Amino acid sequence: MQKKRWRKLGFLRRVLTCAIALISLVALFSAHLHLFFPPSQVSMLPDPYKLPTQHEIQYQKLSRERSWIQPHLSKAPLPALKVNAIHYSLNISTTSLFSLILPFKFSLQSDQSFIYHLKRVSLLQKCRKKHYILRERTVLEGQIFNVQRHNFTFMLDGAANRSLESNKLWKPPPNRDFTPCVDPTSSYLAPQESRGYLLVHTNGGLNQMRAGICDMVAVARIINATLVVPELDKRSFWQDTSNFSDVFDEDYFITALANDVKIIRKLPKELMTATRAVKHFRSWSGIDYYEQEIASLWDDYQVIRAAKSDSRLANNNLPPDIQKLRCRACYEALRFSPRIEAMGKLLVDRMRSYGPYIALHLRYEKDMLAFSGCTHDLSIEEANELTAIRENTSYWKVKDIDSTEQRAKGYCPLTPKEVGIFLRALGFPPTTPIYIAAGEIYGGDSRMADITSIFPILMKKEKLATVEELDPFINHASQMAALDYIVSVESDIFIPSYSGNMARAVEGHRRFLGHRKTISPDRQVTFISIFKQLWLIFNKKPLT
Repeated sequence: MQKKRWRKLGFLRRVLTCAIALISLVALFSAHLHLFFPPSQVSMLPDPYKLPTQHEIQYQKLSRERSWIQPHLSKAPLPALKVNAIHYSLNISTTSLFSLILPFKFSLQSDQSFIYHLKRVSLLQKCRKKHYILRERTVLEGQIFNVQRHNFTFMLDGAANRSLESNKLWKPPPNRDFTPCVDPTSSYLAPQESRGYLLVHTNGGLNQMRAGICDMVAVARIINATLVVPELDKRSFWQDTSNFSDVFDEDYFITALANDVKIIRKLPKELMTATRAVKHFRSWSGIDYYEQEIASLWDDYQVIRAAKSDSRLANNNLPPDIQKLRCRACYEALRFSPRIEAMGKLLVDRMRSYGPYIALHLRYEKDMLAFSGCTHDLSIEEANELTAIRENTSYWKVKDIDSTEQRAKGYCPLTPKEVGIFLRALGFPPTTPIYIAAGEIYGGDSRMADITSIFPILMKKEKLATVEELDPFINHASQMAALDYIVSVESDIFIPSYSGNMARAVEGHRRFLGHRKTISPDRQVTFISIFKQLWLIFNKKPLT
């Protein structure tokens, strides 16, 4: 009996020893799986054999807390990047929570706020503290780099490991029941008897002139003037000889605003030689300035000539009916000429044949670079050429510009290379059709080579239309810009590389038509430095 008992105890001891050894081996195997398999092979193992890492356990906890702050992030990695995970540490003030969403600032139109995602009381309580700290660690192939921005530290071992899901990439932002309200109020009256005639000389490019014309319509209403169809700028950098009727539908413009302002095509013959009050209307002026100072000119003159049209009327603190009139003029009355509308529709249809498309306003043109003084990544000869253009253009007042300082402040357009990396990092696949809404890119095809290597379906007017189709527009910058405007407004997503006149005009028009999606990248140097590291991931060579 004693021997049998010892045999049973010995057998149980062996079983327990083997079980403990097996458990230890399993624990050791799960903790050091990468010793047996490289990371690339581990990621290829079937799901039952993939044990949760400490990162995954922590991330599951964190994701429940910060799901409100990432409504547009996907959990899937970038399809073309060999990225297993991400290693970063964020220390963010409560005013910088938006930076959590991507290493780039982008807006899905300003009226789409993330405030309504703040649902968890516990997280709100954390946000009331001085700082909200998020720490997340995993393993990633690639090089580590650091970006410092105030109290924001971003350590990334390669490229971002999340992309927007395909349906979210193309999905327009919600309108939240906001609709255009441009109809006049019940107290709005028909135009009063005209006290004289307002001549307008517009200035700038297409969209600068467009905004100025809308303001002058409102000014004519305020001072009880008959508006003469505005004269387009023929002396600017582009030397465009187009008349108003070449770019806009003149007949429709006159009739659409008949209940607001009396508009005529030409000044009456008897007043052609009359003395005119030539005025540079004060910039960003309110209604009092026009009702008092400008309207008083009618006592001595029958004709007032506005020497410039841009930024002459304040944006705020105007009567609602004046604001609505500006919107009606811009988005309803001021439509393009029939032949431009027809050609623009043709370009849109041809882009649609490739599927949903992005309109990229790539403002990397000679005039923009010369005006802004942005010479990053250009040769000495190119920089000197742009400097000479700026110095020889009399109406560009600022001549001495520090390119490095401009770029650090975000005043420079992104380069084509940087835009390509930005789009790829957001998750757009290489098969995405992209329309380049721009004139001649400075540096030509060589400057476009990098973005073309990432997104080969790059289209522009000259590719979508024949030489014969574009011939009526080719030597007129405003008409060519109008074609880009139409294709951009009708695009599925609009992305400007610079927040200039066209970017703002198109974004506003798209919002008016139904909150169509616009993505605006941050151009400050702290984020641009991220592009250099992402370029290493894409191409395994430095970004110069």
